[in-house]
Amino acid sequence: MAPIFDKLFKGAAAATPAPPPTAPPYEPLCAQAAKAAAAREFQRAIALYDQAIATDPSRAEAYYKRGNALKDLGRFDDAIASYTQAVQHKPDYAYAYCNRGFVEQHLGRLEAALKSYDAAIATDDGDALVHYNRALLMQDLSRWEEALDSYDRALAINPEYADAHYNRAVTQLFLGDFERGWRGYEWRWKNAQRLRIGEQRNFKQPLWLGEQSLAGKRLLLHSEQGLGDTIQFCRYASLCAAQGATVILEVPHSLLGLAQTLEGVSELIAKGASLPPFDYHCPLMSLPLAFKTTLDTVPAPAKYLHSDPARLAHWRAVLGERKHPRIGLAWSGNPNNPFNPRRRIPLREWVPHLPPQFQYFQLQTELSDADEEALDSTESIFSLDLQDFTDTAAVCECLDLVLTVDTSLAHLSGALGHRTWVLMPNPPDWRWLRNRDDSPWYPGMKLYIQHTAGDWNDVFGRVAADLRREFP
Repeated sequence: MAPIFDKLFKGAAAATPAPPPTAPPYEPLCAQAAKAAAAREFQRAIALYDQAIATDPSRAEAYYKRGNALKDLGRFDDAIASYTQAVQHKPDYAYAYCNRGFVEQHLGRLEAALKSYDAAIATDDGDALVHYNRALLMQDLSRWEEALDSYDRALAINPEYADAHYNRAVTQLFLGDFERGWRGYEWRWKNAQRLRIGEQRNFKQPLWLGEQSLAGKRLLLHSEQGLGDTIQFCRYASLCAAQGATVILEVPHSLLGLAQTLEGVSELIAKGASLPPFDYHCPLMSLPLAFKTTLDTVPAPAKYLHSDPARLAHWRAVLGERKHPRIGLAWSGNPNNPFNPRRRIPLREWVPHLPPQFQYFQLQTELSDADEEALDSTESIFSLDLQDFTDTAAVCECLDLVLTVDTSLAHLSGALGHRTWVLMPNPPDWRWLRNRDDSPWYPGMKLYIQHTAGDWNDVFGRVAADLRREFP
């Protein structure tokens, strides 16, 4: 029999507490954080990266990936700080420089972003994304030739980089290089959904880009982007008809009434309706390529759309006798357009700049609560109940001038051959070209582009001065 004290000793030893568990090492914590970030659990991912950094503060990767999670969470200044910590621990960390530049660019810190991108390129010249991001930054800085050079560098690394092809083409078009710009613009279809520029149509009939004869053929022209784009490029229908085509034009339902007045169209179809037989098809914004349009050959009739006579008579009666010059106003585009914040001007900012000797009419159809409030607080702007583009076109015919931001109304008024002044951000959209106050697309149009990005007061000052001079 074993001694009793031996049993007691063994029992005492078995009851001794185990040592506390050690914290998970660096790699498992980073793996858990990566899974959380992939599941868009960014707060949890950040907490796990913080734990990983606590176990090994010298590892640059955790700072970089924490920066990505902070960026995705919208904590941009914290993201920049985390990327900076990453490059402090790893001075040749190109990805960290690149992503820091991306966030700085998003915040409008353009010179800081340029330094970050250049640092990324200095450490790794072979990443197409960095050159692409730098090209976009050069556009924001209005350094257009440098933007083209950076796009070229990105494409030299990755010749199939669709976004680089597309944005290079847009830059070329903006600079007036239509020959290369229209050709490159066809790359839009590679990422059309993400770029929000429409959807490529997969018809069994061949795409027409100017190579085949149209004599005796049925050609479907179809809209692809916004209402303003459709209005601008539907002018090519008459050129297609002149080559012998029977032109079928498909447009959004809201433009049906207006498009009925377009010369050269044999059959008009609402988008989404069944299509008739056709031999070839062409998206509207590929027509400049098909016709090899240059700055000198832009088809620019003084007027290629017309208002409905009955609607025109109605609105002339509604507006009554003209006692003062009449000006129509539109201050915002499609609220779903990602570029609308740059081009819209809240109505309350217009009111103090409108000379009093005019009658002003609201042509804006979608009103925010702030717009409604501004309209209620002023008696200088008359509200109109516009049902569709047919109404808007007729009202434009009753006015002396349309004053608008860059939206579909600008294209409508221009296509009607009406006097149109357009207020634009700096830089403007590519179709308005660089350093111009006129448009080759619309002979009666005048452009007022910000001298300094974001400054509308200067624009309002020039518009008011011209109003007083031209309507004394």
